[in-house]
Amino acid sequence: MTRDDLEGALRETLSRRVAAPPPLAVDPAGLAIRQGRRIRRRRTLTGVGLAIVATSALTAGMAQLSDHPGRVTTPVVVLGGPTVAASWPVAPAPDSPPADGQAELVVGGALLTADGTRHDLGLGPVERAQRLPERGGWLVISARTPGGRTLWVVPPGESPQVLLAGAEEIALTTDGRRVGWRDGDGLYVAGLVGRQLVAATGTTGAAGAVPVRFVGDRLLVRARDGGHLLWQPGAGPLPAADRDVLDVYGVLPDGRLAARVPADNRRSCLALLDPATLEPARTGCGAAPTDDGFGAVSADGRWLLVNGSGGTGGALLVDLAGPGLTARAAGPAISGAVAWSGSTVATYVDRGGVLTRVRPDRTMAGERASSTLLSGVTAGDRPVVVTGGS
Repeated sequence: MTRDDLEGALRETLSRRVAAPPPLAVDPAGLAIRQGRRIRRRRTLTGVGLAIVATSALTAGMAQLSDHPGRVTTPVVVLGGPTVAASWPVAPAPDSPPADGQAELVVGGALLTADGTRHDLGLGPVERAQRLPERGGWLVISARTPGGRTLWVVPPGESPQVLLAGAEEIALTTDGRRVGWRDGDGLYVAGLVGRQLVAATGTTGAAGAVPVRFVGDRLLVRARDGGHLLWQPGAGPLPAADRDVLDVYGVLPDGRLAARVPADNRRSCLALLDPATLEPARTGCGAAPTDDGFGAVSADGRWLLVNGSGGTGGALLVDLAGPGLTARAAGPAISGAVAWSGSTVATYVDRGGVLTRVRPDRTMAGERASSTLLSGVTAGDRPVVVTGGS
């Protein structure tokens, strides 16, 4: 091969290599396909994860909504099933019952123990609160809301738990073992066992009726059109109401009821009623109680503390064992519950939000009630005295 032939072959070889693209280390099409597959897998896994998170959040939200007092329109009663605890602060372990002259309070959703320690329970406005026996905690009833009232049980060392939500009215036994409530035109009673309402029974045709208190195994009810009646749960519809019973303040150990009844001169008198017939067994018109219904009987049945009308305009101490149901001026007007320490001291909050103590022995000697200003109470708070304590 001549020199010219060799140069021509070399030139032809080089020109062919320039015309043909060199092989690539990575196939662009394959790379794009593989990247697309990886992106699709990542999106799929992300979607699954978000679905799991959303499902968990929805489940938790449903659990919280079921316990929110303003989110239900009919009572939610736990009958033999598990309760759902909300994410609230825990309650303290109850001390022994407060000594005479001491009191527990609920203020702004917080529990104030007798020694002045404040425990935030995360509750809204409260209407009533009472201790459970044997240091079992507390029962708390909310104020009325557009969704009704809520009943919480507050076990020691745990968060408050909803027992009942959406009820229009709620009544409790003094030991907290039974609960009565109205929902629409239905009236119901159930037992409280641990942290559950069990063995509920009820009747219809109770629209406008208000469960007031338990009298033995019966429920005292204020009828829509006035008057009171005693209903035996499980025994059928409500009986006719006795319109001559205006208010009932408590039950004596022998079963008689301390009540307000009408008088001929458009005023009202105090009476002790027969528990079987609601007929007055004794009547005294020396004291003229108001129509606000505030008042309470001491544990031994000796004393009644009630608001009086007329010139006093304050609380009256009535000797239920004395002739004529005589009364003495005791202190400023009652604005809510009255907590009795046996027959020794009655504690309540007056209309100015001041904690007031009435000692019957001193009152009968002419001494007025003692008052204590409560610290840490704002204008919107309404202190509630905790009753019970055995």
